[in-house]
Amino acid sequence: MNYKKTLYFVAKWLTITMEKKNKAEIENELKTTNIDWDAVVKVSTGHYVFTALYCNLKRANFLHYLPQELVNYMQYITSLNRERNEKIISQANELNRILLANNIIPIFLKGTGNLLAGIYDDIAERMVGDIDFIFSKEDYSKAIIILREFGFSEVKKLEYYPPSESRHYRRLQKKNNIAAVEIHSKLISIRKYTNEFDFNFVERDSQVIKGVNVLSYANKLNLSIIAFQINDYGFEDKTIAIRNAYDVFLLSKKTNAKDALKKLNKLTHPLNCFLASCYEVFNTVESLKYEQNKKVFSYLNTFNKQLVNPKRIKRKTKSYKIYIFIKRFFFILNKSIKHKEYRVFMFKSFTNKKWFIQKLIQLGLKKS
Repeated sequence: MNYKKTLYFVAKWLTITMEKKNKAEIENELKTTNIDWDAVVKVSTGHYVFTALYCNLKRANFLHYLPQELVNYMQYITSLNRERNEKIISQANELNRILLANNIIPIFLKGTGNLLAGIYDDIAERMVGDIDFIFSKEDYSKAIIILREFGFSEVKKLEYYPPSESRHYRRLQKKNNIAAVEIHSKLISIRKYTNEFDFNFVERDSQVIKGVNVLSYANKLNLSIIAFQINDYGFEDKTIAIRNAYDVFLLSKKTNAKDALKKLNKLTHPLNCFLASCYEVFNTVESLKYEQNKKVFSYLNTFNKQLVNPKRIKRKTKSYKIYIFIKRFFFILNKSIKHKEYRVFMFKSFTNKKWFIQKLIQLGLKKS
């Protein structure tokens, strides 16, 4: 199995408890095909859906088709992730109570928001990093102060911090808490899209589930795409993140995907391209139907060609990271002409050998 076949196999596997056609096809492949289980593990862990695979196989009663050693390993990892997510949910509820007590309403985002909204049959399906939430402009600074008073501090202790241009405040964590938190002021990192999908846009149709504010299902779907396609430059790379795609698949069962995208403007085309990729890799699932046009077909053509050669994807991703770094450098350089904090940041960054080496590693120009 090459990378593309394995990716499509893994993606289709994730739909077997909701899509009868895919369930039948996967069972036939498990019965008749010599599966490269090492490749399946590598791709699924790389896309953070290893536990979601196990949960879907278990619900479909397909575990007996797998090597017992692999089943045991999947069960172990899934159990660990379930315990972690239980702690994350508990931590999120505690944060919610503290902030509400101070008249601040957080809207929980991304993986934690999806856990709190109950979109997964088993909370172990989703691998979650940080607890993300967004606030109004008025509450953003207040939330930072309150969390610091509650014992949260920087995950990375630095002598200096970059001027705030990010979509979220630097990561904070409290001792003995399972997850760090990211306090968002924005949802999108690219300026031309920032005002199109912001707090005001998502707040007006947000929903309350078990006392916690989360996005509407339509905006959950939109953000699941934006997080990778825009913030992680998936649109430029023409790649896909299966964890995000799986969230889109699940959310497409709760809201009309095409209609959700149509509420946007500039973002509609790049998000529609991701939806088209989902439709492809999940094997033409009806709820993932997208708006068809020449630009999307061209995007899909490149998307599929690249999957045959994953090394090309890595080279392209590296090149784009370097481009973004250079663009960011000139932005800060321009800002430093008028603002002292940017001048200080530039001087301290580029004269700090450790910082410079770390950046080279992040850009893939130096091995860690």
